[in-house]
Amino acid sequence: MGNIPETGRTRRVTGRLLVLQVLVLSLLGTLGGRLWYLQIRSGASYAQQASSNHIRTVVVPAVRGEILDSNGVPLADNTTKLVVSVSRTSLLQQKDGGKAVLTRLGQVLGMTYLDMHDKVRLCDAKTPRPCWNGSPYQPIPVTQTATTQQAMQIMERQEDFPGVTASTSAVRLYPAPSGANAAQILGYLSPVTEEEITAATDANGKSSLAASDQVGRAGLEYQYDKALRGTNGTTNLEVDNLGRVIGTAGGNAPVPGADLVTSIDARIQALAEQQLNQAMVTLRGTWDKVTSQNYKADSGAVVVMDVHTGRIIAMASAPTYNPNIWSGGISAKDYAALNSQNSDFPMLNRAIQGQSAPGSTFKVVSTTGALNAGYSYDSTFPCTSSMTIGGRLFKNFEGENFGAINLSKALEVSCDTVFYNIAYQQWLSDGGTKPKHPQDWLYKAAHQFGLGATTGIDLPGEVKGRVPDRAWHQNYYDAMKDTWCKQAKTETDPYLRAIATEDCVDFATLRAGDEVNYAIGQGDTLVTPIQMARVYSALANGGTLYAPQIAKAVVSPGGKTVQPIRPVVQGHLPTTSRMIDYIDQATANVITSGTAAWKFQGWPQDKVQLHAKTGTAEVVGKQTTSWFDTYTKDYAIVMTISQGGTGSGGSGPAVRNIYNALYGIQANGSIDPSKAIRPAAQNALPSFHPDGTVTQPVSFTAPALLPPAGSNAPALAALDIAALAPERRSDA
Repeated sequence: MGNIPETGRTRRVTGRLLVLQVLVLSLLGTLGGRLWYLQIRSGASYAQQASSNHIRTVVVPAVRGEILDSNGVPLADNTTKLVVSVSRTSLLQQKDGGKAVLTRLGQVLGMTYLDMHDKVRLCDAKTPRPCWNGSPYQPIPVTQTATTQQAMQIMERQEDFPGVTASTSAVRLYPAPSGANAAQILGYLSPVTEEEITAATDANGKSSLAASDQVGRAGLEYQYDKALRGTNGTTNLEVDNLGRVIGTAGGNAPVPGADLVTSIDARIQALAEQQLNQAMVTLRGTWDKVTSQNYKADSGAVVVMDVHTGRIIAMASAPTYNPNIWSGGISAKDYAALNSQNSDFPMLNRAIQGQSAPGSTFKVVSTTGALNAGYSYDSTFPCTSSMTIGGRLFKNFEGENFGAINLSKALEVSCDTVFYNIAYQQWLSDGGTKPKHPQDWLYKAAHQFGLGATTGIDLPGEVKGRVPDRAWHQNYYDAMKDTWCKQAKTETDPYLRAIATEDCVDFATLRAGDEVNYAIGQGDTLVTPIQMARVYSALANGGTLYAPQIAKAVVSPGGKTVQPIRPVVQGHLPTTSRMIDYIDQATANVITSGTAAWKFQGWPQDKVQLHAKTGTAEVVGKQTTSWFDTYTKDYAIVMTISQGGTGSGGSGPAVRNIYNALYGIQANGSIDPSKAIRPAAQNALPSFHPDGTVTQPVSFTAPALLPPAGSNAPALAALDIAALAPERRSDA
């Protein structure tokens, strides 16, 4: 037949088939390439990701490090408690979502179903506490205070309590050795927040904090949280597609936290707390003739410092509280009580956060300023009962008159009018209300003593006090001018209106009355007990200002020192050796013949030379604040009591009792070295064994302490833990 000629239609069909074949082959090639990429090139990676879909990581908490006193005695420790936990996974596998199990469990533990339900629900932005902030695959603790009987009921009836376990677990404990409460020093723990977890996340998206972690919130627990916390471990759990655990797949062991060795001596800490409390109790039964009522003695603080290093041996604040209420989670009732005005905010550490006028204890600063301004050691000034400055009468305390005396005698007898006179002369020489090039020697001295700034102590929340110099007056005026000027027009009380009018016009100007009041530690001057302890420590050691420190070393769990914390020199007083000797003699005379002599009769000054300055600070609308600042060649002790009367009368006996115990001074003035707690400063660390345990010090019994002068109370038993619960007057 011959060949049939190819028509146009046939050619078009053939072309389309060819294109289709190419397209199909391209698609097959692309699919094959993709399959090769997924199965060969990236197969291992996807296999790992697929496997991880069946792995859930559970955090294994690290044991928190201990906080130890200078002898190695635990101030913050860990104890084992019976913890009842519930598996959320197991609850969800039950038909009723675990309601029956939680109800039965609540009956055993004395809790309601709602209590149990709230504890095992997961936290989110809308769910209030209590709730569980950790992994849903981790057993959720519902109580840390289970009894042995309750645990036995649960474990012996597992058929009634599927997914419920009772086991021992580490819980933070504050054991109060020797009765040393130390709540404000130690701080407390509470659950971590989402913000903190995010802040602790590194570049790889991993956070050093787990949602179930507890972190330090105050005190040393906060300041050294990273070292104390350690590193959490992990356990990898294999789960099926329904979330049920079917096995384990390894993990990492937790690394315990390091221990923190402090300079706190638990025996002295307990003694300081007891003496502060007893002084306040005694004052509440003592009549204040000025206000015609008993002293309220509503709060106070005491600091014991090593003058050669700045280390804190004891630091007490009142009122106080039991830090163990935070262990296992604080109740809403207890939390409200801690932050209530009725309780006077016991969480405040008044040693570093309590600000008040220092009264006459400030005169060592004014004396130094005066000597640097050019006054001689022998210059005399009239100690009159009062003097008039700018039309206002400034009185000496209790109207005393000692005639013409020098600065040393003025410190000894605490003559206000001597310092009024010097301050007024300095104000005039600086130009009065129209200064040109003021020297401000008295204000300069305060800054050189480290006042008006934080000391840098290794505790959070320290406040800086206030030196009311020219800069402060201007800044405060700028902030308050509008308020004062408005009050000057609207205030109905004539006295308050007059003050507001005066402040509206010229508060920015340093007036004569401002500097006169400042020179005796009154007016707008504010200090903290830790600042004054550092001042008097510097006087004791020849003029060196040390940073106050509580931590001495961070020690690994095996007992090897990993980070010694050495004393830090911050500066030096604006003094010469002659100035120090001059102030030394004056403050020693305060004990033998000055304002504190009536409380220190029989003191062995020839064996333990004690230096002191009393202070009675006036507060508008309140009773006077008692200050008693002291030092020996070893220690500085500063005590202050709000609404506690005079320095020597309110705080003197308590400070004397602390020194008695430190040096072993007996009631008759003799010294028994065998009864001295700590006659000299201690710099060495305690002895650690290879297993991390510490050689405990020999037990110590302090001598009976002297009752306050004029009191019918019996001698106080040293280190009495019962005395740590401060009494509260109904009107305090």
